[in-house]
Amino acid sequence: MKGFVDEPNYTIDLLEEGTTLSDVIDNHIYEQALVEKNAFFVADLGNVVKKHIQWQNVMAQIKPFFTVKCNTSTALIEILAALGIGFACASKNEIALVQSFGVAPENIIYTSTCKQLSQIKYATKNGIDILVCDNETELMKIARNHPSAKLLLHIATEASSEGEEMSMDFGSTLKNCRHLLECAKELGVEVVGVKFHISSSCKDLQAYTHAVSDARCVFDMGVEFGFNMSILDIGGGFSGAEFQLEEIYSAISPLLDIYFPPESGVSVIAEPGSYYVASSFTLAVNIIAKKVFARDQNKELEPSPNDEPAYMYYMNDGVYGSFASKLTDNTIAVPSVHKKYSKEEALFASSLWGPSSDGLDQVVEHCLLPELNVGDWVIFDNMGAYTLGEQSAFNDFQKPPVYYLISAFDWYEMQDAGITLDTTMKNFFFVPSCFHASQEDRISAPA
Repeated sequence: MKGFVDEPNYTIDLLEEGTTLSDVIDNHIYEQALVEKNAFFVADLGNVVKKHIQWQNVMAQIKPFFTVKCNTSTALIEILAALGIGFACASKNEIALVQSFGVAPENIIYTSTCKQLSQIKYATKNGIDILVCDNETELMKIARNHPSAKLLLHIATEASSEGEEMSMDFGSTLKNCRHLLECAKELGVEVVGVKFHISSSCKDLQAYTHAVSDARCVFDMGVEFGFNMSILDIGGGFSGAEFQLEEIYSAISPLLDIYFPPESGVSVIAEPGSYYVASSFTLAVNIIAKKVFARDQNKELEPSPNDEPAYMYYMNDGVYGSFASKLTDNTIAVPSVHKKYSKEEALFASSLWGPSSDGLDQVVEHCLLPELNVGDWVIFDNMGAYTLGEQSAFNDFQKPPVYYLISAFDWYEMQDAGITLDTTMKNFFFVPSCFHASQEDRISAPA
Protein backbone atom coordinates (compact mmCIF):
# COMPACT_ATOMS: atom_id res chain seq x y z
CA MET A 1 0.00 0.00 0.00
CA LYS A 2 1.55 3.31 -1.10
CA GLY A 3 -0.08 6.55 -0.02
CA PHE A 4 2.58 9.19 -0.36
CA VAL A 5 1.43 12.79 -0.22
CA ASP A 6 2.92 13.79 -3.57
CA GLU A 7 1.73 10.79 -5.58
CA PRO A 8 -1.00 11.27 -8.19
CA ASN A 9 -2.67 7.94 -7.36
CA TYR A 10 -3.58 6.42 -4.02
CA THR A 11 -4.47 3.09 -2.58
CA ILE A 12 -7.10 2.97 0.14
CA ASP A 13 -7.10 -0.07 2.37
CA LEU A 14 -10.68 -1.27 2.65
CA LEU A 15 -10.63 -2.88 6.09
CA GLU A 16 -12.55 -6.05 6.63
CA GLU A 17 -14.68 -6.55 9.71
CA GLY A 18 -12.52 -7.07 12.78
CA THR A 19 -9.51 -5.14 11.42
CA THR A 20 -8.81 -1.92 13.30
CA LEU A 21 -6.73 1.23 12.94
CA SER A 22 -4.29 -0.25 15.47
CA ASP A 23 -3.89 -3.31 13.26
CA VAL A 24 -2.96 -1.09 10.33
CA ILE A 25 -0.42 0.82 12.43
CA ASP A 26 1.06 -2.47 13.70
CA ASN A 27 1.39 -3.73 10.15
CA HIS A 28 3.26 -0.66 8.93
CA ILE A 29 5.50 -0.61 11.99
CA TYR A 30 6.40 -4.19 11.18
CA GLU A 31 7.16 -3.15 7.58
CA GLN A 32 9.27 -0.20 8.73
CA ALA A 33 11.22 -2.41 11.14
CA LEU A 34 12.59 -4.18 8.07
CA VAL A 35 13.75 -0.95 6.39
CA GLU A 36 14.53 2.59 7.64
CA LYS A 37 11.97 2.98 10.45
CA ASN A 38 10.63 6.22 8.98
CA ALA A 39 7.78 8.10 10.58
CA PHE A 40 4.42 7.68 8.84
CA PHE A 41 0.79 8.77 8.97
CA VAL A 42 -2.32 6.61 8.84
CA ALA A 43 -5.44 8.46 7.65
CA ASP A 44 -8.95 7.18 8.29
CA LEU A 45 -11.01 8.62 5.42
CA GLY A 46 -14.18 7.20 6.93
CA ASN A 47 -13.70 9.62 9.80
CA VAL A 48 -13.57 12.53 7.32
CA VAL A 49 -16.88 11.46 5.81
CA LYS A 50 -18.43 11.12 9.27
CA LYS A 51 -17.38 14.69 10.04
CA HIS A 52 -19.08 15.86 6.86
CA ILE A 53 -22.30 14.03 7.72
CA GLN A 54 -22.14 15.53 11.22
CA TRP A 55 -21.70 19.00 9.71
CA GLN A 56 -24.72 18.49 7.47
CA ASN A 57 -26.81 17.36 10.45
CA VAL A 58 -25.85 20.26 12.73
CA MET A 59 -25.00 23.12 10.34
CA ALA A 60 -27.40 22.28 7.53
CA GLN A 61 -27.86 25.86 6.28
CA ILE A 62 -24.12 26.70 6.32
CA LYS A 63 -21.95 25.47 3.43
CA PRO A 64 -18.41 24.41 4.44
CA PHE A 65 -15.34 25.66 2.55
CA PHE A 66 -12.39 23.56 3.73
CA THR A 67 -9.30 25.56 4.78
CA VAL A 68 -6.71 23.98 2.49
CA LYS A 69 -3.63 25.19 4.40
CA CYS A 70 -4.81 23.03 7.32
CA ASN A 71 -4.00 19.85 5.39
CA THR A 72 -2.76 19.68 1.80
CA SER A 73 -2.89 15.89 1.46
CA THR A 74 -4.08 15.44 -2.10
CA ALA A 75 -6.03 12.31 -1.21
CA LEU A 76 -7.94 14.31 1.38
CA ILE A 77 -8.62 17.14 -1.08
CA GLU A 78 -9.98 14.66 -3.58
CA ILE A 79 -12.38 13.05 -1.12
CA LEU A 80 -13.62 16.46 0.08
CA ALA A 81 -14.10 17.58 -3.53
CA ALA A 82 -16.11 14.40 -4.16
CA LEU A 83 -18.29 15.28 -1.17
CA GLY A 84 -19.11 18.58 -2.89
CA ILE A 85 -17.79 21.06 -0.34
CA GLY A 86 -16.00 24.32 -1.20
CA PHE A 87 -12.38 25.29 -0.53
CA ALA A 88 -10.79 28.29 1.17
CA CYS A 89 -7.37 28.81 -0.43
CA ALA A 90 -4.60 31.12 0.77
CA SER A 91 -2.12 30.78 -2.10
CA LYS A 92 -1.63 30.01 -5.79
CA ASN A 93 -0.41 26.49 -4.97
CA GLU A 94 -3.54 25.73 -2.96
CA ILE A 95 -5.78 27.01 -5.76
CA ALA A 96 -3.89 24.89 -8.30
CA LEU A 97 -4.16 21.80 -6.06
CA VAL A 98 -7.91 22.19 -5.62
CA GLN A 99 -8.57 22.90 -9.29
CA SER A 100 -6.57 19.82 -10.30
CA PHE A 101 -9.53 17.82 -8.95
CA GLY A 102 -12.06 19.67 -11.06
CA VAL A 103 -13.39 22.00 -8.37
CA ALA A 104 -15.35 24.82 -10.00
CA PRO A 105 -14.06 28.39 -9.49
CA GLU A 106 -17.29 29.38 -7.74
CA ASN A 107 -16.49 26.81 -5.04
CA ILE A 108 -13.14 28.43 -4.25
CA ILE A 109 -12.49 31.49 -2.08
CA TYR A 110 -9.12 33.25 -2.07
CA THR A 111 -8.88 34.05 1.64
CA SER A 112 -5.44 35.60 2.09
CA THR A 113 -5.62 39.26 3.12
CA CYS A 114 -2.01 39.84 1.98
CA LYS A 115 -1.81 38.74 -1.65
CA GLN A 116 1.08 38.96 -4.08
CA LEU A 117 0.31 40.69 -7.37
CA SER A 118 1.28 37.56 -9.31
CA GLN A 119 -1.13 35.47 -7.25
CA ILE A 120 -4.00 37.93 -7.76
CA LYS A 121 -3.33 37.70 -11.50
CA TYR A 122 -3.31 33.90 -11.21
CA ALA A 123 -6.72 34.02 -9.50
CA THR A 124 -8.01 36.30 -12.28
CA LYS A 125 -6.75 33.96 -15.00
CA ASN A 126 -8.33 30.92 -13.34
CA GLY A 127 -11.72 32.45 -12.65
CA ILE A 128 -11.36 32.80 -8.87
CA ASP A 129 -13.48 35.88 -8.24
CA ILE A 130 -14.31 35.77 -4.52
CA LEU A 131 -11.45 37.42 -2.61
CA VAL A 132 -11.10 38.58 1.00
CA CYS A 133 -9.96 42.12 1.78
CA ASP A 134 -9.54 44.15 4.98
CA ASN A 135 -7.65 47.34 4.04
CA GLU A 136 -7.47 50.08 1.44
CA THR A 137 -4.03 49.15 0.09
CA GLU A 138 -5.21 45.62 -0.69
CA LEU A 139 -8.41 46.99 -2.20
CA MET A 140 -6.51 49.20 -4.63
CA LYS A 141 -4.20 46.31 -5.56
CA ILE A 142 -7.19 44.11 -6.34
CA ALA A 143 -8.89 46.88 -8.32
CA ARG A 144 -5.84 47.20 -10.61
CA ASN A 145 -5.27 43.49 -11.13
CA HIS A 146 -8.68 41.83 -10.74
CA PRO A 147 -11.41 44.35 -11.64
CA SER A 148 -14.06 41.60 -11.81
CA ALA A 149 -13.36 40.46 -8.24
CA LYS A 150 -16.16 40.00 -5.73
CA LEU A 151 -14.95 41.04 -2.31
CA LEU A 152 -15.72 39.83 1.18
CA LEU A 153 -14.78 42.47 3.73
CA HIS A 154 -12.99 40.82 6.64
CA ILE A 155 -14.21 42.50 9.83
CA ALA A 156 -12.46 42.48 13.20
CA THR A 157 -14.05 40.53 16.06
CA GLU A 158 -13.88 40.54 19.84
CA ALA A 159 -12.58 36.98 19.87
CA SER A 160 -9.24 37.30 21.62
CA SER A 161 -9.04 34.82 24.50
CA GLU A 162 -7.54 35.64 27.86
CA GLY A 163 -3.81 35.05 27.77
CA GLU A 164 -3.77 34.64 23.99
CA GLU A 165 -1.44 36.93 22.11
CA MET A 166 -1.97 37.43 18.40
CA SER A 167 1.11 38.12 16.32
CA MET A 168 -0.92 40.03 13.76
CA ASP A 169 -4.42 41.50 13.75
CA PHE A 170 -6.68 40.92 10.77
CA GLY A 171 -10.02 42.52 10.05
CA SER A 172 -11.36 45.99 9.52
CA THR A 173 -13.29 47.99 12.11
CA LEU A 174 -16.90 48.95 11.39
CA LYS A 175 -15.85 52.57 10.96
CA ASN A 176 -13.20 51.65 8.40
CA CYS A 177 -15.62 49.34 6.58
CA ARG A 178 -17.65 52.35 5.50
CA HIS A 179 -14.49 53.92 4.12
CA LEU A 180 -13.59 50.69 2.29
CA LEU A 181 -17.07 50.44 0.80
CA GLU A 182 -16.79 54.03 -0.41
CA CYS A 183 -13.39 53.32 -1.97
CA ALA A 184 -14.68 50.16 -3.63
CA LYS A 185 -17.54 52.13 -5.15
CA GLU A 186 -15.14 54.72 -6.54
CA LEU A 187 -12.81 52.03 -7.91
CA GLY A 188 -15.63 50.03 -9.46
CA VAL A 189 -14.92 46.90 -7.42
CA GLU A 190 -17.88 44.80 -6.34
CA VAL A 191 -18.37 43.97 -2.66
CA VAL A 192 -20.64 40.96 -2.11
CA GLY A 193 -20.38 40.16 1.57
CA VAL A 194 -18.62 39.97 4.91
CA LYS A 195 -16.25 37.57 6.61
CA PHE A 196 -15.27 37.20 10.25
CA HIS A 197 -13.16 34.63 12.05
CA ILE A 198 -13.19 33.54 15.69
CA SER A 199 -10.44 31.32 17.07
CA SER A 200 -11.29 27.85 18.37
CA SER A 201 -9.61 28.88 21.64
CA CYS A 202 -12.33 31.48 22.23
CA LYS A 203 -14.84 30.09 24.74
CA ASP A 204 -17.12 33.13 24.77
CA LEU A 205 -20.08 32.39 22.50
CA GLN A 206 -21.07 36.04 22.72
CA ALA A 207 -18.21 36.71 20.31
CA TYR A 208 -20.26 34.99 17.60
CA THR A 209 -23.42 36.95 18.32
CA HIS A 210 -21.47 40.23 18.28
CA ALA A 211 -19.77 39.25 15.01
CA VAL A 212 -23.06 38.36 13.29
CA SER A 213 -24.57 41.65 14.45
CA ASP A 214 -21.56 43.58 13.17
CA ALA A 215 -21.80 41.74 9.86
CA ARG A 216 -25.41 42.86 9.53
CA CYS A 217 -24.29 46.46 10.03
CA VAL A 218 -21.74 46.11 7.22
CA PHE A 219 -24.38 44.49 4.99
CA ASP A 220 -26.62 47.51 5.56
CA MET A 221 -23.74 49.85 4.71
CA GLY A 222 -23.10 47.90 1.55
CA VAL A 223 -26.73 48.17 0.48
CA GLU A 224 -26.52 51.94 1.00
CA PHE A 225 -23.66 52.06 -1.50
CA GLY A 226 -25.63 49.96 -3.98
CA PHE A 227 -23.80 46.66 -3.54
CA ASN A 228 -25.58 43.31 -3.79
CA MET A 229 -24.56 41.83 -0.44
CA SER A 230 -25.12 38.09 -0.72
CA ILE A 231 -22.44 36.13 1.22
CA LEU A 232 -21.79 35.84 4.95
CA ASP A 233 -18.61 33.92 5.83
CA ILE A 234 -18.43 32.97 9.53
CA GLY A 235 -14.83 31.74 9.19
CA GLY A 236 -13.25 28.80 10.98
CA GLY A 237 -12.46 28.00 14.59
CA PHE A 238 -14.28 24.65 14.68
CA SER A 239 -12.33 22.20 16.83
CA GLY A 240 -13.99 19.00 15.63
CA ALA A 241 -16.01 18.27 18.75
CA GLU A 242 -19.72 17.83 18.04
CA PHE A 243 -20.73 19.65 21.22
CA GLN A 244 -18.70 22.71 20.14
CA LEU A 245 -20.36 22.68 16.73
CA GLU A 246 -23.78 22.51 18.39
CA GLU A 247 -22.87 25.32 20.80
CA ILE A 248 -21.78 27.62 18.00
CA TYR A 249 -24.84 26.87 15.92
CA SER A 250 -27.18 27.42 18.86
CA ALA A 251 -25.51 30.79 19.45
CA ILE A 252 -25.70 32.06 15.87
CA SER A 253 -28.82 30.42 14.43
CA PRO A 254 -31.34 32.80 16.13
CA LEU A 255 -29.45 35.81 14.76
CA LEU A 256 -29.10 34.22 11.32
CA ASP A 257 -32.89 33.74 11.28
CA ILE A 258 -33.36 37.42 12.12
CA TYR A 259 -30.59 39.11 10.14
CA PHE A 260 -29.99 36.66 7.27
CA PRO A 261 -33.17 34.60 6.78
CA PRO A 262 -33.40 32.27 3.76
CA GLU A 263 -35.71 34.68 1.94
CA SER A 264 -32.96 37.34 2.03
CA GLY A 265 -31.01 35.35 -0.53
CA VAL A 266 -27.82 35.51 1.56
CA SER A 267 -25.60 32.42 1.40
CA VAL A 268 -24.01 31.59 4.76
CA ILE A 269 -20.68 29.76 4.51
CA ALA A 270 -17.88 28.73 6.90
CA GLU A 271 -14.22 27.71 6.70
CA PRO A 272 -13.73 24.57 8.82
CA GLY A 273 -10.23 23.10 8.72
CA SER A 274 -9.20 21.19 11.83
CA TYR A 275 -12.80 20.09 12.21
CA TYR A 276 -12.58 17.79 9.20
CA VAL A 277 -9.08 16.37 9.59
CA ALA A 278 -7.60 16.60 13.10
CA SER A 279 -8.92 13.28 14.41
CA SER A 280 -8.59 11.51 11.05
CA PHE A 281 -4.78 11.31 10.98
CA THR A 282 -2.51 9.35 13.32
CA LEU A 283 1.30 9.73 13.33
CA ALA A 284 3.79 7.00 14.25
CA VAL A 285 7.35 8.11 15.06
CA ASN A 286 10.47 6.18 15.95
CA ILE A 287 12.88 6.82 18.85
CA ILE A 288 16.29 7.48 17.29
CA ALA A 289 18.30 8.61 20.34
CA LYS A 290 18.04 8.67 24.13
CA LYS A 291 19.64 10.54 27.02
CA VAL A 292 19.34 9.78 30.72
CA PHE A 293 20.13 12.20 33.53
CA ALA A 294 19.51 12.59 37.24
CA ARG A 295 16.34 14.50 38.06
CA ASP A 296 18.15 16.96 40.31
CA GLN A 297 20.14 18.12 37.26
CA ASN A 298 16.97 19.57 35.75
CA LYS A 299 15.58 22.51 37.72
CA GLU A 300 12.15 22.10 36.12
CA LEU A 301 11.67 18.61 37.60
CA GLU A 302 11.00 17.75 41.20
CA PRO A 303 13.79 15.63 42.75
CA SER A 304 12.85 11.99 43.15
CA PRO A 305 13.14 10.43 46.63
CA ASN A 306 14.11 7.17 44.93
CA ASP A 307 16.73 8.81 42.71
CA GLU A 308 14.74 7.82 39.64
CA PRO A 309 16.29 9.13 36.43
CA ALA A 310 14.60 11.27 33.80
CA TYR A 311 14.83 10.62 30.08
CA MET A 312 15.12 12.72 26.94
CA TYR A 313 14.02 10.90 23.80
CA TYR A 314 14.75 12.08 20.27
CA MET A 315 12.32 11.13 17.49
CA ASN A 316 12.61 11.11 13.71
CA ASP A 317 10.00 13.88 13.40
CA GLY A 318 9.64 17.19 15.24
CA VAL A 319 8.55 20.82 15.13
CA TYR A 320 10.42 21.40 11.88
CA GLY A 321 8.25 18.70 10.38
CA SER A 322 4.88 17.28 11.38
CA PHE A 323 4.75 19.12 14.74
CA ALA A 324 5.19 22.58 13.19
CA SER A 325 2.04 23.84 14.91
CA LYS A 326 3.93 23.65 18.23
CA LEU A 327 5.72 26.85 17.20
CA THR A 328 2.50 28.81 16.75
CA ASP A 329 -0.07 27.51 19.24
CA ASN A 330 -0.40 25.93 22.64
CA THR A 331 -1.64 22.50 21.61
CA ILE A 332 -0.29 19.64 23.70
CA ALA A 333 0.76 16.51 21.83
CA VAL A 334 -0.15 13.39 23.84
CA PRO A 335 2.09 10.38 23.13
CA SER A 336 1.12 6.73 23.38
CA VAL A 337 3.69 3.95 23.74
CA HIS A 338 3.29 1.37 21.01
CA LYS A 339 5.12 -1.58 22.58
CA LYS A 340 3.45 -3.90 25.06
CA TYR A 341 3.54 -2.41 28.49
CA SER A 342 2.77 -3.77 31.94
CA LYS A 343 0.76 -1.51 34.24
CA GLU A 344 3.10 -2.50 37.05
CA GLU A 345 6.10 -1.09 35.19
CA ALA A 346 7.67 2.09 36.53
CA LEU A 347 6.96 5.39 34.77
CA PHE A 348 9.72 7.98 34.41
CA ALA A 349 9.75 11.70 33.82
CA SER A 350 10.32 12.09 30.09
CA SER A 351 10.51 14.69 27.34
CA LEU A 352 10.25 14.14 23.59
CA TRP A 353 12.32 16.03 21.01
CA GLY A 354 12.66 16.22 17.25
CA PRO A 355 15.86 15.26 15.42
CA SER A 356 17.28 18.73 14.75
CA SER A 357 19.22 19.21 18.04
CA ASP A 358 17.65 22.67 18.18
CA GLY A 359 16.38 24.06 21.47
CA LEU A 360 12.98 24.87 19.94
CA ASP A 361 12.51 21.33 18.67
CA GLN A 362 10.69 20.10 21.78
CA VAL A 363 7.50 18.20 21.03
CA VAL A 364 6.48 17.19 24.57
CA GLU A 365 7.94 19.11 27.50
CA HIS A 366 6.97 16.66 30.25
CA CYS A 367 5.18 13.33 30.40
CA LEU A 368 5.41 10.01 32.24
CA LEU A 369 6.52 7.04 30.15
CA PRO A 370 7.96 3.60 30.71
CA GLU A 371 11.63 3.44 29.78
CA LEU A 372 11.96 3.38 26.00
CA ASN A 373 14.83 2.24 23.82
CA VAL A 374 16.16 3.33 20.47
CA GLY A 375 13.95 1.73 17.84
CA ASP A 376 10.75 1.87 19.90
CA TRP A 377 7.68 3.58 18.43
CA VAL A 378 5.49 6.33 19.82
CA ILE A 379 2.00 7.10 18.49
CA PHE A 380 0.30 10.51 18.32
CA ASP A 381 -3.44 10.75 17.65
CA ASN A 382 -5.28 13.84 16.32
CA MET A 383 -2.46 14.79 13.95
CA GLY A 384 -4.41 15.84 10.88
CA ALA A 385 -4.30 19.62 11.28
CA TYR A 386 -1.29 21.69 10.16
CA THR A 387 1.02 18.68 10.02
CA LEU A 388 1.38 18.05 6.29
CA GLY A 389 2.78 21.40 5.19
CA GLU A 390 5.77 22.25 3.06
CA GLN A 391 9.04 20.46 3.67
CA SER A 392 11.25 22.21 6.21
CA ALA A 393 14.50 23.75 4.99
CA PHE A 394 16.04 23.45 8.47
CA ASN A 395 17.39 19.96 7.92
CA ASP A 396 16.85 16.97 5.68
CA PHE A 397 13.33 16.33 6.97
CA GLN A 398 11.14 14.57 4.44
CA LYS A 399 7.38 14.36 4.55
CA PRO A 400 6.27 11.08 6.12
CA PRO A 401 4.24 8.81 3.85
CA VAL A 402 0.49 8.68 4.40
CA TYR A 403 -1.39 5.38 4.33
CA TYR A 404 -5.13 5.68 3.74
CA LEU A 405 -7.86 3.37 4.99
CA ILE A 406 -11.59 3.12 5.36
CA SER A 407 -13.51 0.40 7.16
CA ALA A 408 -16.02 -1.70 5.27
CA PHE A 409 -18.63 -0.59 7.81
CA ASP A 410 -17.96 3.09 7.07
CA TRP A 411 -17.99 2.39 3.35
CA TYR A 412 -21.43 0.79 3.49
CA GLU A 413 -22.69 3.53 5.82
CA MET A 414 -21.65 6.05 3.18
CA GLN A 415 -23.55 4.13 0.52
CA ASP A 416 -26.66 4.06 2.72
CA ALA A 417 -26.33 7.83 3.19
CA GLY A 418 -26.27 8.30 -0.57
CA ILE A 419 -22.58 9.24 -0.75
CA THR A 420 -20.93 7.37 -3.61
CA LEU A 421 -17.31 8.37 -4.04
CA ASP A 422 -16.24 5.70 -6.51
CA THR A 423 -17.81 7.50 -9.47
CA THR A 424 -16.10 10.84 -8.84
CA MET A 425 -12.76 9.92 -7.29
CA LYS A 426 -10.74 8.95 -10.34
CA ASN A 427 -7.34 8.67 -8.62
CA PHE A 428 -8.32 6.20 -5.90
CA PHE A 429 -7.97 2.45 -5.94
CA PHE A 430 -9.72 0.39 -3.27
CA VAL A 431 -8.14 -2.88 -2.18
CA PRO A 432 -9.36 -5.27 0.51
CA SER A 433 -7.28 -5.50 3.64
CA CYS A 434 -4.93 -8.46 3.46
CA PHE A 435 -3.64 -8.56 7.01
CA HIS A 436 -4.92 -9.02 10.52
CA ALA A 437 -1.97 -8.07 12.68
CA SER A 438 -2.31 -8.64 16.39
CA GLN A 439 -3.13 -5.48 18.31
CA GLU A 440 -0.42 -4.12 20.62
CA ASP A 441 -1.36 -2.50 23.90
CA ARG A 442 -0.86 1.24 23.82
CA ILE A 443 -0.71 3.36 26.98
CA SER A 444 -1.37 7.09 26.82
CA ALA A 445 1.21 9.02 28.77
CA PRO A 446 0.01 11.14 31.69
CA ALA A 447 0.97 14.75 31.01
